Amino acid sequence: MATSLQPVHTLSPGANLGAYIQTVSGFDVLSAEEEKRLAEDLYYRENLDAARQLVMSHLRFVVHIAKSYSGYGLNQADLVQEGNVGLMKAVKRFNPEKGVRLVSFAVHWIKAEIHEFILRNWRIVKIATTKAQRKLFFNLRGQKKRLAWLSNDEAKAVAKDLNVDVAQVHEMEGRLAAHDAAFDAGVDDDDDTAWQAPAHYLEDRSFDPAAQLERDNWQATNLTSLNSAMARLDERSRDILQARWLSEEKSTLHDLAEKYGVSAERIRQLEKNAMKKVRTAMEA
Repeated sequence: MATSLQPVHTLSPGANLGAYIQTVSGFDVLSAEEEKRLAEDLYYRENLDAARQLVMSHLRFVVHIAKSYSGYGLNQADLVQEGNVGLMKAVKRFNPEKGVRLVSFAVHWIKAEIHEFILRNWRIVKIATTKAQRKLFFNLRGQKKRLAWLSNDEAKAVAKDLNVDVAQVHEMEGRLAAHDAAFDAGVDDDDDTAWQAPAHYLEDRSFDPAAQLERDNWQATNLTSLNSAMARLDERSRDILQARWLSEEKSTLHDLAEKYGVSAERIRQLEKNAMKKVRTAMEA
């Protein structure tokens, strides 16, 4: 058989895709009897040579499937390679006793690997993570009847066909219409356009050393002023503010009223007067 002349590891669609396609197109197509015999040899006796022949005889089928995903702007050789991974997984799991041809069983595994590759690489930001989003990603463009945005009736029809919410249809349509943007300005951008780069408005300035130093100095200054202002208060007023605002377990007005033998209203007045004195001292 032609498939026995070349081991799988010598085939690489990335090296020369045209030559690869020509090579795999020359491999023999297995008859149902040959396929069953090889599948049984692999399934029952773990014959790796049988696995190799099953894989290589179906490589042309992977190329055919990968071509249907050429509209996503990804490297065709990469799509073929991912499809080959799916094919090998299918061969490993194929049960010849199920009464189906390998090609019917393998199509799910081949498409699954290609789908995962597209979702990982189509955009910098992953566009589909849930099952519903994945379904919409691969079906929405086929469901759309025109290039314009979907009308409400069209969105409802798509949602019904795919068994998803209308809101999810509109959300995915927006994601598909969006595009990636470079974080930094391009080398050819001038001063009039460079400012529009995300680097200028997405920068996290919370850890800027100068800003952090300024915050630290401001906090230290306020703490020093607070301590100085508190020291000017009489002992009772200082204790009330400490218990009401600066302690981990804060006291109530009634707790302090009981402690000093006065009414809760008197504690409130003392607290208010003490707060006013502290604020005046810190603003001076």
